[in-house]
Order: sequence, then structure tokens, then C-alpha cells
Amino acid sequence: MMRKRLREIIKKELYQALREPRMRVLLFLPPLVQLIIFGFAVNLDVERSRIAWMDFDQTPESRRLLAAFEGSRYFQVIATPVGQDQVQQLLDREQVQAAVAILPGFARDIRRGSPAGVQILVSGTNSNTASVVSNYATEVVARYAGQVLEEQQRARLAGRTGLSADVARTNLPLLVPRSRVWFNPELRSRNYYVPGVIANIIAVVTLILTAMAIVREKEIGTMEQLMVTPIRPIELILGKTLPFALVGLLDMALVTVVALFLFHIPFRGAGPMLLGCSILYLLTTLGAGLFISTISQTQQQAMMASFFFFMPAFMLSGFAFPIRNMPVPVQYLTYANPVRYFIEILRGIFLKGSGPAVLWPQMFALLIFGVVVLGLSAARFQKRLD
Repeated sequence: MMRKRLREIIKKELYQALREPRMRVLLFLPPLVQLIIFGFAVNLDVERSRIAWMDFDQTPESRRLLAAFEGSRYFQVIATPVGQDQVQQLLDREQVQAAVAILPGFARDIRRGSPAGVQILVSGTNSNTASVVSNYATEVVARYAGQVLEEQQRARLAGRTGLSADVARTNLPLLVPRSRVWFNPELRSRNYYVPGVIANIIAVVTLILTAMAIVREKEIGTMEQLMVTPIRPIELILGKTLPFALVGLLDMALVTVVALFLFHIPFRGAGPMLLGCSILYLLTTLGAGLFISTISQTQQQAMMASFFFFMPAFMLSGFAFPIRNMPVPVQYLTYANPVRYFIEILRGIFLKGSGPAVLWPQMFALLIFGVVVLGLSAARFQKRLD
């Protein structure tokens, strides 16, 4: 009997959710649109930064450094101001993101072996972009300085030994550092952020859908009909949860396919692992939505409570801001956030190919959250009108 009652509730919920064409579109189109928008918008990669070049030395050495900046794929020289006032105007109007100034005596200092002055002025209105541009510019200057130092050492060695510079090159010890980036070799920020976008989209969709479930019964007056049926609270909870769990899994599959084929996010893990972790995550989001539904009297209250729950969960998930950079008390608070664990799982599965041996703490945390939240929802639900 329980199976029959549960089946009827599920059929009712699916029919009510899918009977209108507009509702069918709203269940699957918004997650897709959100992923596309966030996937293209959330991109912290900085390429072809516009810079101004101000050369007070006008020597072959300074022009060689200019060629190094122009040859880099990270910079585009679009202006050559002749004074500080012009640089100020370019930065104020955000026509350039940085300005590089070669100070007088640049070539003379290089020939003498003294420190040569290169001033890098970066607009700090966007701290992340400013930091990246500054690091790129410093790297170009450091590479140029290394080339100059090698040439000077080779020339000194050739002068001491009476050999040609080409022969002296073979006698000069050379240390070549080689770095290898694991998991994200191209250092694409999109590979890091899109899995987090997936977790947040699924949370929003399933949270709002389930938050409206029982409240809608109260508002349209069908709760009285449920009261006189032999349906038990746990059966009603499962009947309200399972249809939206199916919708959540379909949305998860949809946005994952889009992430792989549209944004070319690497997927190094196993599909069954992703499916199992998604089910654990849906336990928490659906349970939270049902809990909100049991304490709300109107759909407006349920909607506001959903956003009140989601926004702190989003901010404390580690999606946009590294958790290790947060104050220590806030870091402890993030352990009570299920979105944090699922984002860690998604990044581990997509980028690292991690399995249960690595991700079991996050999976266990999601299981505990799901059981506790669903248990509280079932305990709070009373088959009567308040």
C-alpha cells in the first residue's frame, strides 16, 4: 500500500509540474541559460591587456624591451604618451590598464651593471586584474633582464679568455627552470569556475522547486484533501522529493554536457561517481527546500527564505573567494555549508579525476547533511493546517 500511495503522489507531482508547456521550459531552460551566461562571464583570465608605453631613454635597449612587451600575447601597446599628465588621463578614462615608463639612463645603467629603472603603473580599480597584469609585466621585465645578464656574462667571459662569444656560450653554466602545471595546464580560470557554477545552479533550481511544494498545497486549498487521506507524512515528503530529484538529475546531466562540449571543461573522473555524488547533493538541497516549505505559509515567504538560505551558501562555498583567505571563524562556518563540499567534489572529478578514496570526506558530509535535513523536514511536517 505504501508503494501505491507513494506512486500516486509522484505521478501527481510530475503531472502538476509538467502539464504546462511553459513550466516544462522553465524546469530545464533557465539552468542552461544560467550556465552559458556564467560560463562566459565568470572568466578571470587576462589576455591582451591594453598598456601605454612611455620611453624617456629612447635607446636600442629600451626599444628592445618594448619589442618584448609587443611580442607577448598578454599585452597590446595602444598609446605612447610623452608625459605623466597624459598617462594620468589614460588611466582615469580606463583606456589602458597599465603604463610602462622607461626612466632616463636606462641603457647607461644596463651597460654599467647598475640597477636600471622600469616603472610599471597599474590601474587598481579591479584588484584581481591589477595583480595579474602587474605579475605579467614583471615577468616580461625579468625575462629581459635575464637575457641581458646572460649576454653580459658571456661577453665578459669571452673577453677574459680571448674566445669568441659563441665559444664562450658553451662554457657558461646554464640553469633552465621548467615548471609543470597539473590538472589545469593552460591555467584557464573557466576550468576552475564552471564546476562551481554547476553546483550553484542545481542548488537554486532544486531548492526553489521543493520550497514551493507544500506551500502550494496550502495556498490552492488541496492540503485539506491530503489531510483526510491515509497518506503518512514520510510518504508525502518522499512523494514531494523524488520528482524534483529526477528533475535535478536531468538538469545536472544537461549542464554537464553543455560544460563539456561548449566550454571544453576537462572531465577526468567517472560518470557513476558524478551521479552518486549528485544524488547525495540533491538530498541536501531538496531537504533544505522541503524544510523551508514546512515553515512557510505562502509561496512568497518560501521564495524569500530560499534566497536567504542560498546567498550565504553561495558566498561561503569557495566558488568565488578562496576559503583559506576568509577569517578563521568564517572558515569554520563553511563546514556547515553543503555547497562547499559539492564544489570540491565537482572540481576533483572534473579536473583531477578523483575517486571515493580521495573524496569520501566530502561525500560523507553530504550524506550526513541530507539525512539530518530530510529528517528535520519529516519531523516538522504535520498533516494538518497550522
